[in-house]
Amino acid sequence: MSNHQIARCGVCIALLAVSAWVTVPLGPVPFTLQTFVLALLPQVMRTRDALFTVVVYLLLGAVGVPVFSGFQGGVGVLLGPTGGYLLGFAAGMPVAGAITHTNALPRRARGAAGGAALLAVSYVLGTIQLMNVYALDAPAALAVAVVPFVVPDVAKVALSVGVAERVNRALGAAAER
Repeated sequence: MSNHQIARCGVCIALLAVSAWVTVPLGPVPFTLQTFVLALLPQVMRTRDALFTVVVYLLLGAVGVPVFSGFQGGVGVLLGPTGGYLLGFAAGMPVAGAITHTNALPRRARGAAGGAALLAVSYVLGTIQLMNVYALDAPAALAVAVVPFVVPDVAKVALSVGVAERVNRALGAAAER
């Protein structure tokens, strides 16, 4: 990894942490700005670097650095009711990156589709873990942890597409790829 890539990953890890701290509690899963930053990552970074960023973020949180929502950290968060969503970020990043970096769609559509795929993977893994932790059935888990977030998350993904264009233009990242 070049110094430039390491610096970009570091800045994005910091953005993930700050976006997690912007929290509105809505039951077992809080509303944060993380999905905006997560949808932005594969649009402004190589897939490998975006995945590295998310994994390092999760590792920092796992060892106790308070980078998760509510200034939390520790393995308990990853094993708790919202941990599946966090792990889903890492699992969904390669999917989002593959979609975002394909040439089969126009650039904006790739960014939106990649963000939607990332959300889908995170929703699935997060809902499964929430069901296990709280002994909920699927409809109940979806009602409290997915349905209230779909519209705001889609809006954050759409916003990320416009921001990614500006970031790439400012940093010259489009030419770098």
